[in-house]
Amino acid sequence: MQSTKKKASMRGKLYHNYSLRKHTSWHIGGVAEYCYFPADLDDLVFCFKNHLLPEPYLWLGLGSNVLMRDGGFKGTVIMTLGCLKNMENPSPDTVVVQAGVTCAKMARYCARLGMQGAAFFAGIPGTVGGALAMNAGAFGGETWSNVVDATMMKKTGSLQTFSPKDFQIGYRNVQHPGLASAWFVRATFVFSQGDVMAEKAAIRQTLRKRADAQPIGALSCGSVFKNPHEDHAARLIEFCGLKGYRRGGALVSEKHANFILNDANSTAADMEALINEVQKIVKEKTGVALQREVHIIGEPT
Repeated sequence: MQSTKKKASMRGKLYHNYSLRKHTSWHIGGVAEYCYFPADLDDLVFCFKNHLLPEPYLWLGLGSNVLMRDGGFKGTVIMTLGCLKNMENPSPDTVVVQAGVTCAKMARYCARLGMQGAAFFAGIPGTVGGALAMNAGAFGGETWSNVVDATMMKKTGSLQTFSPKDFQIGYRNVQHPGLASAWFVRATFVFSQGDVMAEKAAIRQTLRKRADAQPIGALSCGSVFKNPHEDHAARLIEFCGLKGYRRGGALVSEKHANFILNDANSTAADMEALINEVQKIVKEKTGVALQREVHIIGEPT
């Protein structure tokens, strides 16, 4: 696979027919028609303003919470991880973080600054951009509880900053009229001041809890289903006897039933079929219609 010739003065790397498999946490996925690794935010703004990247667009961070179908994506995948990577500390209680920073890295950065209350971000297996888009959370904390403002980029390349009140924010859900044609590029977070060592200890505790409860080290996307009101998806799936349930290379985790693993070179088709089967069985046996947390994207084969 070779990089295509750069257009105009774009400074990032543009690839044609680029495999997405290694860029998703399930290690599943077809080929992107185009894939762009921007040099930085200014470069990305330039590309969008000058219409250098073929539509439609898919923004991808750590590749968790995503099932990329085997047929891949027709359009341009924008890779934020390692590209939109800046973090700043403009005042003692605020940090400005770009969309491609992992949530765990942001948590450690805040801890070093002596900020209290960001440790739960270490338990979110994704980037800040993805966390903003879905109000990701872990161990009682939610992303938007600490957001002061969020900046989005439109298809025209223009940037606009919004306050939380401009969005409808709920459990694993963020709605805004412009979300279909604009993407998060950075956000400002506020935290209280605390003790550096105490916050680092809180991060370690968060990671221990995650390791104890979840199949860390296995190929998963994180939680597959949203928790129903006053219940847990994992409890319902386990109640239905689905731990260890398999479809091809896709397997419901024995450790945490709301995690589905790529256990043996699963295809996206296997994974999607297993997700649908779990929903169907849980609905039949409990009456609860589980809602997917994972986003299914791309073309089937």
